[in-house]
Amino acid sequence: MAECGLLCELALLVAVTASAARALPVHAAQRAGDQCGYQSCPATRPAMLNVHLVPHTHDDVGWLKTVDQYFYGGRNYIQHAGVQYILDSVVAELQKDPARRFIYVETAFFSRWWSQQSQSTRNIVTQLVQEGRLEFVNGGWCMSDEASTHYSSVIDQMTLGLRFLNDTFGECGRPRVAWHIDPFGHAREHASIFAQMGYDGFFFGRLDYQDKEHRMKTKEMEMVWRASASLNPPTADLFTGVLPNGYNPPPGFCWDQSCSDDPVQDDPALEDYNVDELVGKFISISKAQAALYKTNHIIMTMGSDFQYENANPWYKNMDKLIHYVNAQQANGSQVNVLYSTPSCYLQELNLANQTWPLKSDDFFPYADGPHSFWTGYFTSRPALKRYERLSNSLLQTCNQLEVLGGPKSRSGPFGKGDSDTMKRAMAVAQHHDAVSGTEKQHVADDYAKRLAEGWARCQVLVSNSLSVLSGSEVPRVFCENLNISVCPLTEGSKMFSMNVYNPLARPVSWSVHLPVNGTSYNVTDSSGNVVDSQVVPVSKPTQYVRRGRGYAKYELVFQVQAPPLGFSTYSITLLKAGGTPAEPERRTPVSMENKYLKVTFDPSTGLLSELTNLETQQSIQLTQNFYWYNASIGNAESSQTSGAYIFRPNSSTPFAISKKPNIYTLQNSVVQEVRQQFSPWVSQVVRLYEGSRELELEWTVGPVPVEDGFGKEVITRFDSNISSAGYFYSDSNGREVLERRKDYRPTWDLIQTEPIAGNYYPINSRAFIKDDKAQLTVVTERSQGVSSIYNGSLEIMLHRRLLRDDYRGIHTAHLAQGLVLQPLLSFQEGAPKPTTKLEFSALQAALPPAVHLLTLSQWDSESVLLRLEHQYESGESKAFSQPVTLNLQKLFSTLEVLGASEMSLAANQWKEDMTRLKWNPSDGEGVEPLWAGLGDPSPSHITLNPMEIRTFLLRVRQR
Repeated sequence: MAECGLLCELALLVAVTASAARALPVHAAQRAGDQCGYQSCPATRPAMLNVHLVPHTHDDVGWLKTVDQYFYGGRNYIQHAGVQYILDSVVAELQKDPARRFIYVETAFFSRWWSQQSQSTRNIVTQLVQEGRLEFVNGGWCMSDEASTHYSSVIDQMTLGLRFLNDTFGECGRPRVAWHIDPFGHAREHASIFAQMGYDGFFFGRLDYQDKEHRMKTKEMEMVWRASASLNPPTADLFTGVLPNGYNPPPGFCWDQSCSDDPVQDDPALEDYNVDELVGKFISISKAQAALYKTNHIIMTMGSDFQYENANPWYKNMDKLIHYVNAQQANGSQVNVLYSTPSCYLQELNLANQTWPLKSDDFFPYADGPHSFWTGYFTSRPALKRYERLSNSLLQTCNQLEVLGGPKSRSGPFGKGDSDTMKRAMAVAQHHDAVSGTEKQHVADDYAKRLAEGWARCQVLVSNSLSVLSGSEVPRVFCENLNISVCPLTEGSKMFSMNVYNPLARPVSWSVHLPVNGTSYNVTDSSGNVVDSQVVPVSKPTQYVRRGRGYAKYELVFQVQAPPLGFSTYSITLLKAGGTPAEPERRTPVSMENKYLKVTFDPSTGLLSELTNLETQQSIQLTQNFYWYNASIGNAESSQTSGAYIFRPNSSTPFAISKKPNIYTLQNSVVQEVRQQFSPWVSQVVRLYEGSRELELEWTVGPVPVEDGFGKEVITRFDSNISSAGYFYSDSNGREVLERRKDYRPTWDLIQTEPIAGNYYPINSRAFIKDDKAQLTVVTERSQGVSSIYNGSLEIMLHRRLLRDDYRGIHTAHLAQGLVLQPLLSFQEGAPKPTTKLEFSALQAALPPAVHLLTLSQWDSESVLLRLEHQYESGESKAFSQPVTLNLQKLFSTLEVLGASEMSLAANQWKEDMTRLKWNPSDGEGVEPLWAGLGDPSPSHITLNPMEIRTFLLRVRQR
């Protein structure tokens, strides 16, 4: 089962997802004598082909085993891997020769290993880092997925990892290179984030096979990626390189204990003496690789998944390889091999002073063969995707209330709470085999358990903070299963209050559904005004899904409002316990409407037929239905099956689940509903609230039946009379929007081999189609897959249940399970005491519509981290795509801002200290700035340009 609320309307909806992260401290100054970073790079030979060997390990933060199992080496019958032994062994081997190098990526693992080391080992490692022999690349808590992650969570997890490195190693711990060697496609917003964090370059391993073939022919494996259409170049420009062998060594040169390649056998008396053969083979491979790249420098990744558990065979054989290959220079060879790192390789490319091709789209979708499009994982495990997204919102609330409630939030009347547990759980969940849905079931369970444990610690913090801010120490209840109408307090109480906390920096109106058993209630707001409320029966699909977890017969429905960055309190009193509220009628209404929208239904089918924006008097013909693609189990053309990663339908025509669902209608003063039952396992509520500009579609899918032997990929499709002409638009990680075009790629001539799967893209928050008259936007509350196969259509994959593995590593039939949680409300038994503060806002005034408060997080006892972002793109809105100026000193009502210092996006550098390598893109001449001459009017007044995120360390005290 999975549920989703989709909002569709005629005008573009800008998604505002609130999140926050604990930021990194100010970096320590680099110590005199440190030779880290670019200063530590080995000498190269200008007149030769320089081969940079990069020893590395790729350590998944969960996949076939859990994070803990991977670290300790548990359950090796699943996969032999133990990260602690990798780091032990590498540190020992690096000490044997100062020329040796190693890079490490996943701070989640390194920080745990570091915490277990003796001071003497820490001293050795610190020296290796200061000398550049052990180099951190990427440096986030994990290597995040790029399709299913939201930008706020990506920033959070990078910030968490980089903070640890700065705390531990200072400037020498700061990575210069972003390194995403395994994610399955690459998002433009990720590149923009990396650029704004100060990275000089970005390397990745997976590239569509057709794209790679084209780039190898044209020597465009390395480029400048212009990752924003709104930020002035080169703010979001990022040098980007495609690695030659994914992230593996060249064939025949893997010397891990898990490999079977021959070692370098250099005793001439040996029958298996192979130095000449290996040297010749290596030189040949090097020259072939160099023919695909633009300079006399190439990179080779010497390592792979969980390698170097025994680092000795690797280094012993690489030492010999370097020695014997370079010895051939005396015989005229022009190949020079050296231990290196990605940053040292990057520096040589920069010194080459080349002009590099420019890229402005993204790297989705990714295919590694004609029938192997990695577009299924955009939707895999939809319940985990929803839980992760909800957890992001909960973490933001937790971070904000930690700041607003002060020290008592962490230790108060309800015990000790913290936000760190949730920060770490959310950071792990961003891993490219976590929220992506490509992990084994027991690993998915472990991710969910970590999020639940994080929220339990945050609940204590939130309760403490709300106690401070409201003055009430009455225990609070958090009902986490409201989406299936389960909340014991509301179900059984005759009088209770509800606190609504708004994490956004603008006032927001929400509709709430509370499970109850009475038939009439009195609801009053913080000012004592009666709020219109209605009682409606719990739907049959919801009763089926919740099983025995709750006993509420009805839902109490009403609208609530809360001030910006604050809360309001509602009092609910039972008026009538008996009787029966109005039951839904079994009929199709002609239409339902409020003052903003009119929704028309086809009386013969019960499906949507038209949507009208009453403010603009625009109408579009619009139908919506549910379908399923039959998942391939392989055929004569290809043995490729659909699986957790790969989407491959048997046919381009999906099966309609029902062309005429059973219809029930319910209308009252608060909400109008059309309940559609398409089959025993698919239902939907089409819902229009009074005063709402959006139409809400809440679907319930599952359990998906497979007794017929067919795996099913379930979609919902909107068909309209919009002339979209093969174009549609989808967001990148919830931020900027990219244009998509059917059967087309902007940078190469596509040979389309999968007409459905090859046209799917990730959606994190919104997608739309448009023509010169109208626009249809769909906003989702989790990451999914989206496409536009037909003119005027938009389809979203909701759920997948497959019977075969797709042979991409997890070796299990994928089963998405559904438990969806809804936004935070808290409840207290009885009426509020007269001394209770019923309404609160931490802001002096709501922020302007274009501005979003992205991060408000505790830094130390006197400082907080603040991120503000402009949430409109350049040219998106005449009214709002303009610079906005704010006064930081007049932002908060409860915090006095004593000082502000601007930092990098990752909060690991002062903004004024940020310097990045400069590159020459192919159109580098004459690029006009989008916004010129708009600096800050004063130190306390800051200006945000479209799509700009600015990060500040504020020194504050409570007013």
